Amino acid sequence: MPNETGRPAEPAPEFITVETDGASRRIAVRVREGAGPPVVWLGGFRSDMGATKAMAVDAWAESAGRKLVRFDYSGHGASDGDFADGTISAWLADAEAVIAIYAAEGPIVIGSSMGGWIACLAARNRCLRGEPPPAGLVLIAPALDFTESLMWDRFPREVRETLLRDGVWYRPTDYAPVPDPITLALIEDGRRHRMLDGPIDLGCPVHILQGMEDPDVPHAHAFRLFDRLPKAGAVLTLIADGDHRLSRPQDIRRLVAAVAEMG
Repeated sequence: MPNETGRPAEPAPEFITVETDGASRRIAVRVREGAGPPVVWLGGFRSDMGATKAMAVDAWAESAGRKLVRFDYSGHGASDGDFADGTISAWLADAEAVIAIYAAEGPIVIGSSMGGWIACLAARNRCLRGEPPPAGLVLIAPALDFTESLMWDRFPREVRETLLRDGVWYRPTDYAPVPDPITLALIEDGRRHRMLDGPIDLGCPVHILQGMEDPDVPHAHAFRLFDRLPKAGAVLTLIADGDHRLSRPQDIRRLVAAVAEMG
């Protein structure tokens, strides 16, 4: 049966098991086989692999005959876990496990918002382990260090006090019908993974797509990342009327063109 997009409904995902800190969870993965360097989709905070941009990239991969790997972080979509238990460490472990199994050789990694941070961390870790770097990163409104720079540093005193007292604050959001549970564990774990305090060499080309009307990840935040990257291979595309989603047809065209240019 076709779904609301007119495309056939997807089959059930496959699952892998990821273990961290002695606990295991099942991570849902979808793989579209194809040629060329594998493309890996890393979604954003509370997003899943069925979101608009992920499905648009999947449609491109189908038409272009490209291999694409999508998955849901723990606590997201079809994967195991409670979202409120998630941390950057856990979601990074999910991403690295998926890449190691399905796209170990020269992947092109697309990271959207939080996924941009995860993509950068995963690329840096490959370099630190002496592994070949990705073929390239395409980052959409990359939210590096967002738990500190875009959350904690901007929270009013009463929100910080709630987090310190209760361990969680429920943040209203325009992207879901229920508030986001923001936990103190998420904030504190994020501090272990901060990247914007110094140079960032990921060993591969990086193309950033950033809307200048983005209320969630302001374009000044993208400049902070861009300024810390090696000049060779770094590209920043600013979309003057673009919002955080960057999911309009013209935005998708820019995205897939950036991916295709990587290889």
